[in-house]
Amino acid sequence: MNKLRLLVLDDFEGELAAAPAMDRLRQLADVEIWNRPLQQADYPLLQRFHTILALRERTKLDSPFFTACSELELVLQTGGHAYHLDKTTASQKGIVVALGRRVTKPMVVVPELAFGLMLGLVRHIYSLTVEMQNGTWPQAIGGSLAGRTLGILGYGRHGRPVARLAEAFGMRVIAWDRTGNSLGPDEFGVQRLPLDDLLAQADIVSIHLRLSPESHGLLNWEKLGKMKPGAILINTSRGAIVDEPALVEALREKRLSGAGLDVFAVEPLPATSPLRTLPNVLLTPHVGWQVRNVFQEFVEIATDQVEAWLKGTLTAKEVLNPEAMRVNRPRFGRLDL
Repeated sequence: MNKLRLLVLDDFEGELAAAPAMDRLRQLADVEIWNRPLQQADYPLLQRFHTILALRERTKLDSPFFTACSELELVLQTGGHAYHLDKTTASQKGIVVALGRRVTKPMVVVPELAFGLMLGLVRHIYSLTVEMQNGTWPQAIGGSLAGRTLGILGYGRHGRPVARLAEAFGMRVIAWDRTGNSLGPDEFGVQRLPLDDLLAQADIVSIHLRLSPESHGLLNWEKLGKMKPGAILINTSRGAIVDEPALVEALREKRLSGAGLDVFAVEPLPATSPLRTLPNVLLTPHVGWQVRNVFQEFVEIATDQVEAWLKGTLTAKEVLNPEAMRVNRPRFGRLDL
């Protein structure tokens, strides 16, 4: 009997290969791991695999990719979205896309980074470190998070843990979500406000929205102009939510006192980007999700999904495109609808 052939893409750090669940995954499938970016010359090799484990959005899974994957029937897409994936082509070819996020576990790694960026900016941690590395003993007056107002855009999976952390620091928390409704305080005392009211009141604005047609370019020149003078912007969500040229202008003119950014409109961030040279900006290369336990959980989820696929018990709630199963083709697994 043939064994499922599975390719792991983009394991640059070797964390997927080292995950404890990898041993169990190898019992279910013949696993091959690539620790380098996919190249055009690799496309003929893709036809050997029935299943691909894709590490977030590192490789664009577009129509040419799926065309090259002639035997592919299942994509194990780590994370909770597939912005980089051509869903239409996958569905037409009968390729099922299983999403790899467990909503039962709290997700705090992104909120942790958001607070790291906040603290780094208000206490000038990076600039003071650089000066001390250069042999000086700088005199500096920092700020405190206590007593400041934190405005959260997107009061959901990431936004709520941010609010809990903010309370521990003695911050007042207000929030806006995509419904735009103004609601009374929730059980934690967090009040939802209209967007313009939140921007006018918040000393720090932290973005935790999904990228969508509605959120794309949400913080444009006009909205950034409504932010409280001297406010700080934190974005650990999606770069395209913010108009980067407008943000650069606001930072240069000191209308905003700082920004902490983990995500950008174009990634990797171009070497010529002015964001790289502004003194009041902290930058990280989209690492909010990159911690060891997240990589390990990705492999755990993928292994569970492969096992369910082989047993025919993978459920529709885990799948981006259950319509792909209506395409008549031989396959190792079926979807339990």
